[in-house]
Amino acid sequence: MDVYYSFNYMSAAWMILEAVPLIISPTMIITLLSPEVRESTVLEEYLSRSLGMCLIAFSILNLLLTGSVPLTSTISEPAANPTSTDLEDPTAPYAVPSLTITLVYHCAVAFYCYTMYTTGHAMTFGVAVAAHALFAAVGGWVMLFGASNGSISRKTGADKRTSGFPFGNKEADKKRAGKKL
Repeated sequence: MDVYYSFNYMSAAWMILEAVPLIISPTMIITLLSPEVRESTVLEEYLSRSLGMCLIAFSILNLLLTGSVPLTSTISEPAANPTSTDLEDPTAPYAVPSLTITLVYHCAVAFYCYTMYTTGHAMTFGVAVAAHALFAAVGGWVMLFGASNGSISRKTGADKRTSGFPFGNKEADKKRAGKKL
């Protein structure tokens, strides 16, 4: 579950890192991304600052809804029952949906920045592609493999949910055949 929390914290930190320049100096961001150097308009500044505030709100909501920041009344309660991404977990009921939305966000932004970078725009889009693609890859890994504890057998250490669909396990079939007789 450490990768899950790391993904949430690093994703939130990246969104805040993107938001701070948008709020503080939208002119600098417009100059970096624009093909020609010009003064920014009032509308561009408003939209840049609004996007920055939305990114901060999105990152805080992501941390709160995934259970990365515990919202309990006592300090000892989270230590006794850590938050998980199981759908039945009452401490973070929105962990998986929030993870899904964050994953879709990173995929969409990576795709958009890639299209802007390949059409000959600024190198800044290339940096954004690398960062968002990394977050999308880690988020996809967490969604596939880190979203539940699994069903690990105490006796063998193997995952109980696996099957031998494409390949048969002849040794296991031999053992089972002896038990059926």
